[in-house]
Amino acid sequence: MEIFKDLKSPEIQKFEKLLNSQLSKEKIEEGKIIDGKVTKITEKFVFIFIPGLKSEPIIDVNEIRMIGMKDKIKIGETIPVLLEKIEDKNGEVIVSAIKAQKIKGWFKLEKAYEDNQSIIGKITSKCKGGVIVEHVDTGSLMFCPGSQISDKPLKNIDHLIGVEQKFAIIKLDKVRGNACVSRRQIVSSNKREDKAKIIERFKVGDIIKDAVVKGYSSFGCFFEVNNEIDVLVHLQEISYSRVNHPDEIFNIGEKHDLKVISIDKDKLQIGCSIKQLSQDPFEHITNYEIGKKYKVKVEKITDYGCFCSLEPGLSTLLHSSEMSWTKRSIVPKRIFKIGDMIDCVITEIDKEKRRVAISHKLTLENPYDTLVSKYPVGSEIDGIVSSLNEYALYVRLNEFDIDGFLHANDLSYLNNPDEELKKFKKGDKVKVKILEIKKEEQKVRVGLKQLSIDPFNWFLDKKVNDIITVQVISSDNKGLVVKPENCELDFLIKKSNIAVNSSDARPSRFVGGERIDAAIAELNMEKRKVSLSIKLLEELQNKEAVSKFSSPLSGKNLPFSSLSEKLGEKKNKDDE
Repeated sequence: MEIFKDLKSPEIQKFEKLLNSQLSKEKIEEGKIIDGKVTKITEKFVFIFIPGLKSEPIIDVNEIRMIGMKDKIKIGETIPVLLEKIEDKNGEVIVSAIKAQKIKGWFKLEKAYEDNQSIIGKITSKCKGGVIVEHVDTGSLMFCPGSQISDKPLKNIDHLIGVEQKFAIIKLDKVRGNACVSRRQIVSSNKREDKAKIIERFKVGDIIKDAVVKGYSSFGCFFEVNNEIDVLVHLQEISYSRVNHPDEIFNIGEKHDLKVISIDKDKLQIGCSIKQLSQDPFEHITNYEIGKKYKVKVEKITDYGCFCSLEPGLSTLLHSSEMSWTKRSIVPKRIFKIGDMIDCVITEIDKEKRRVAISHKLTLENPYDTLVSKYPVGSEIDGIVSSLNEYALYVRLNEFDIDGFLHANDLSYLNNPDEELKKFKKGDKVKVKILEIKKEEQKVRVGLKQLSIDPFNWFLDKKVNDIITVQVISSDNKGLVVKPENCELDFLIKKSNIAVNSSDARPSRFVGGERIDAAIAELNMEKRKVSLSIKLLEELQNKEAVSKFSSPLSGKNLPFSSLSEKLGEKKNKDDE
């Protein structure tokens, strides 16, 4: 059986034209929003017709109710739906009215965001961190953070729930389909327009009468002007004197005159000053001279010094380094308190930087000058150990608030410095000798061993090549430890200096207690350095023997060849 045998017949061509015109009206694609015509409404479903589909899609009544169209929808009307599947596994068409509404709403939100336009919404409920806002036009839900609800803190927002109002879109996440809005921007924008008009009436230099103190913070004080606008007086513009906090000077509700010193039309801020309404006290600086002593009042105390005033409004810094000649790491609050009147000397006046430097210690006697005059270098003085560390003691010198530096090496001539240091503790009384005074650097070096005779003075009448008698104390692989007779010092004779003949240079030859002679190989009194050598003694003795008993030509060919003969001849003559 053949169907449509004649495809060129008028009837077939007419049918083809009709079919093509119908399909060309609307292209059917999954994921596209299509208008469907309502054909039937039951208690549970709404049936719609979409041209080009082989069956009628159905929509759950609850879905229609959720988008707010339950009472509006009627047979014959059209409704936009999202075509999710043309045919599922059951052969049915899947559509969604809610998703279509969300997508259309998102397109509107995107356009409003791109055009920087506000939208109409209403707060529907509270949530963690903010509130949920419903877009009135599309029903899309958006999030408004708590900080973006108003330009001032609100304890209760119940009066805003359900009220249609403007919101600004501040963030869109296209991937997640989330929108974040702000009511605060709209409120601030309205106020900004009003504030801009108010600021236009002011100019720099204007005097504002009877501004009311509204509040203050650590950086300044806020005033309300004519119940219209708030202005700021920075902490530095309150007074020429140093001000720690505005609450020291102002009380809420007080009235003061202000001078406009700055206007920022972009930030809509007005800066004012109170101190500029009075004369600058720094103009009186010509009444003061460098090097003279004046009374100053302590106004504020910090970790690094005290802020003092020469007169009301004319303040200066007394640095901690200028409080005492001798104390280090000073804590100013332990020395002075606010309100104290103290003597100071002006050390610097910088008119360009509006800075005055003062010193309190210059009004006091410099203890280093007194120390130099009463106890010059070489003097003995009593003291107390004030502190100590792993390499030195600090001795507080009597009559002076000065710590002398006593290095461990200056504790004893003979004993180990580390062991000597352990014998002292804080508070011990000691007598020391002043070794060095540096007034400019405020340093004093003292010594303890210098109070006794230096055992090294035993070598004062000695010189290199002198022969001395020593007693062997001990021996090891390094050499011999010996002590010169009538001397308290021990010295090491190195193994290489024990004998001329290397086979005899054995420390083990000595067991201790032996008295032997050695020569001084090196002597430096300034560096307190001595080197002893038995080998040098042998060389000196051999040289002496050669000079006494050898002929001038002997030794040129055979060194010491006639030495034994000469010695034999001398012995025979002595026997005769």
